[in-house]
Amino acid sequence: MLDNIRNDLAAHRGDWGAQGFWALVVYRFGRWRYGVRPALLRKLLSAAYRALYKIVQVITGIELPCEVPIGRGFVIEHSGGIVISGFARFGEHCRIRNGVVVGLARVDDPCAPQIGDHVDIGAGAKLLGNIRIGNHVHIGANAVVLRDVPDHSIAVGVPAVVKPAGRAQRAPAGAVPAVAVAGGCR
Repeated sequence: MLDNIRNDLAAHRGDWGAQGFWALVVYRFGRWRYGVRPALLRKLLSAAYRALYKIVQVITGIELPCEVPIGRGFVIEHSGGIVISGFARFGEHCRIRNGVVVGLARVDDPCAPQIGDHVDIGAGAKLLGNIRIGNHVHIGANAVVLRDVPDHSIAVGVPAVVKPAGRAQRAPAGAVPAVAVAGGCR
């Protein structure tokens, strides 16, 4: 847990005051508590996690449940209005901004977006439903993404239109392969 928190702090440029960092500290605590034995101690830690989660949610406006698998280098650039479904997944080195929603398209279909590595999500973007966002993707501000976005692409607009990334934005050869999706959503 402490190694992850150190990495999160480094990803937030050492800014202890970054509200996104606060949310990640509580997130890391929430994930860590699952491995605590005995059960009574884990239950006490779970109560502490729920209280801390609610405090961070109210103060920062960030909902990041500990059920969401996220990779290293995850950065919450600005706080406020961020809602992430517990069914979502994030790869490594992803960045999100204020007003982002990553969630379900319908309550009766509990599958949320699976997000690859090196994804940059602009302010106010909405990513909804059982979709895959590839590696090295940029999601524009206020975009509403309802369909898969392939690797090395840009998604902009309402609903989002997918365009190939320009040559300057493409990753070098040998980039990390797409995220493997576990579970029954894909």
